[in-house]
Amino acid sequence: MFGAVIVLTLQGCGATSLARDETLGWSADKLYAEAKDDIASGNWAAALKLLEKLESRYPFGRHAQQAQIDTAFVHWKEGENALALAAIDRFTKLYPNHERIDYVLYLKGLVNFNNRSNLLARFTGEDLSERDPKAAREAFDSFKELITRFPNSPYAADASDRLTFLVNMLASSDVHVARFYYRRGATLAAVNRAQAVVKQYQEAPAIEEALAIMMNGYEQLGLSELSADARRVLQKNFPASVYLKSAYDPTVKKPVAVKPPAAPSAFSRLKFW
Repeated sequence: MFGAVIVLTLQGCGATSLARDETLGWSADKLYAEAKDDIASGNWAAALKLLEKLESRYPFGRHAQQAQIDTAFVHWKEGENALALAAIDRFTKLYPNHERIDYVLYLKGLVNFNNRSNLLARFTGEDLSERDPKAAREAFDSFKELITRFPNSPYAADASDRLTFLVNMLASSDVHVARFYYRRGATLAAVNRAQAVVKQYQEAPAIEEALAIMMNGYEQLGLSELSADARRVLQKNFPASVYLKSAYDPTVKKPVAVKPPAAPSAFSRLKFW
């Protein structure tokens, strides 16, 4: 008798729990429409629940794939970057040729571009170029792939602007490392890192200091011809550079703006002749 009461009680609780889910019986269209309304109003938690229900109840419906994309977006808006990236990676593996893969690449770039550590650095005034550039490099790769594969995508123009910023930031980050090596007497390592900056980021203003490191580093290494070549390129591209007038001092960093541009960068490619 007592056991029967327990069973009835559990069944009653189950029925009550099911009754509380007002979405039971909702069509895929209604679930998706309600989720989109919650996304539009910024109700991320409610949107995520509806998207999860949509995927579980209608995994092969026409809204299921879009729900996965929206799930990644909602995770990002909630500040859950790891979950957002996991959702994006899962989607791209399952649907590499999806019609909205350009947006997915763009979203992946945004997640890494706007990670919380970078936002905190901007708020506190910390130099972004001195932080771990891992997220910036991943954002760079995503935006570059988007522009390369989908040059006519509606997201390509904004990705290009962000790519310009990332080029400047990554170049400044590598110059920061080169400066660190130079300051500690690791001249060859400093020159090699500076040379990589010149090769990879020719539009970035940070190459001015990279060339100065090469010019002075080669001189210290007894490679006068290479030092003269670096000076010539520095003078050709930055005729008013302070590094041409005085010896390079690694303890004094020349300020380089690392801010998202309002429009595509006007920097031209490096001139060698």
